[in-house]
Amino acid sequence: MTATRSSRPAREPGRLYAMTAIHVRGLRKTYGTFSAVDGLDLTVETGEIFALLGPNGAGKTTTVEILEGHRRRTAGEVSVLGTDPGRADRHWRARIGIVLQSTSDAADLTVHETVRHLAGFYPRPRLPAEVIELVGLTDKAKARVRTLSGGQRRRLDVALGIVGRPDIVFLDEPTTGFDPEARRQFWELIRKLSGEGTTILLTTHYLDEAEALADRLAVIAAGAIVAEGTPATLGGRATAQARVTWSGGRSEHTADPAALIVRLASEGADLSDLTVTRPTLEDTYLALIGERG
Repeated sequence: MTATRSSRPAREPGRLYAMTAIHVRGLRKTYGTFSAVDGLDLTVETGEIFALLGPNGAGKTTTVEILEGHRRRTAGEVSVLGTDPGRADRHWRARIGIVLQSTSDAADLTVHETVRHLAGFYPRPRLPAEVIELVGLTDKAKARVRTLSGGQRRRLDVALGIVGRPDIVFLDEPTTGFDPEARRQFWELIRKLSGEGTTILLTTHYLDEAEALADRLAVIAAGAIVAEGTPATLGGRATAQARVTWSGGRSEHTADPAALIVRLASEGADLSDLTVTRPTLEDTYLALIGERG
């Protein structure tokens, strides 16, 4: 699990601090009578790994594209690295790293040539060889992009997103096509970037990925945030009742499973197959989007 960053200062409501990487209030995006984003509020701190969860069509992509400066908003206040993305210049864009869900590339270039070419657009890029090693493609550095597997091309997408040494990285479904080992190697890379002070905004459908990486996360449904918190507290997980199950499939929900177990034992219940479970992140997520469905 990601370590808690307990050294952050206390925050006063309503004040925008220098440690705030993303500040969004009342964000709206409409297309005619359809609201893709409907009054969304969001704050992400510098160095934080923040996961944005939600079903397809919930407004995640539209929100992220507005934050990246690739889509104009209808209304609301947006600040990314202290700048309105809708009026940002090339210097601001050099501080942003983007890993899209799908990309096109120069298939006949080698991996090293591709990374080196993009590095030339940034004022303080990482060394291409360093980036290639970080994403686990050193043995493919001389391979042409068109020969890479789907997972390897995804790693190259990540390399291109971080080569400019960005202050904030937007990751859209970054581990699609990764095998389990590659996913966990990628998670370590994300933790390393965060440890260096890079802010990460992650969208993913893998709830185990969100739980493993995110300092905080939010669930978006119908264009609005319906819940926000840490993976352990989202949607009341930390205080949700536990389900205690024992012999014969008998079960009971309780806020104090220890007390229930003591009582069952005193009553002579067979506890040899006793289990205690609380709602998983998936349970909580499905309940939250179901309430807005």
